[in-house]
Amino acid sequence: MQVILLQKVANLGNIGDRVKVRSGFGRNFLLPQGKATLATPENIARFEARRAELEKAAREHLESAGERAAALKDFKLTIRAKAGTEGKLFGSIGTADIAEACNQAGFKIERSEVRLSTGPLRTVGEHMVNLHLHADVDVPLAVSIVAEE
Repeated sequence: MQVILLQKVANLGNIGDRVKVRSGFGRNFLLPQGKATLATPENIARFEARRAELEKAAREHLESAGERAAALKDFKLTIRAKAGTEGKLFGSIGTADIAEACNQAGFKIERSEVRLSTGPLRTVGEHMVNLHLHADVDVPLAVSIVAEE
C-alpha cells in the first residue's frame, strides 16, 4: 500500500514522503489517526496544495515539544503508593498513573507519551521513565515511588 505521510512517523519517514507500508499498518493505524493518506493522484495534488500548512503545524508541534522537554528537564516526580514491608507495591504504577501524577504537578502529559521499557513499576525506589513527546524529542524522567504509611 502506497501512502503519503502527513506527519513525521518514527522509523518510517518525514512529512510528504511516499512510502510503501503493509496494508494492515496503513489501514488500521496511519489512515485512522490522520498520519497518512493514500497515494492517489488526487491526494498527491491535495497534499502539495497543503504542504506549507502541514509543515508549519509540524514545526509548531516540535517547538512545543521542545519547550515541554525544557520544562521537564530537572523535574523529579514523586508518587505515593501502598507497599509491603519488603518494598514491593500492592499493585503497580503504570503509564496512566505517571501521566496523571505529571498532570497534577502541572505538566500536561498524555498517557501515550509515557514509555515504560521494563513494564509497570512494582517496587519502591528510584526509577527512570522515558517521555516520548515527539518523534524527535525524548525526555528521561526520574520517578520516585514512596511507600504510604
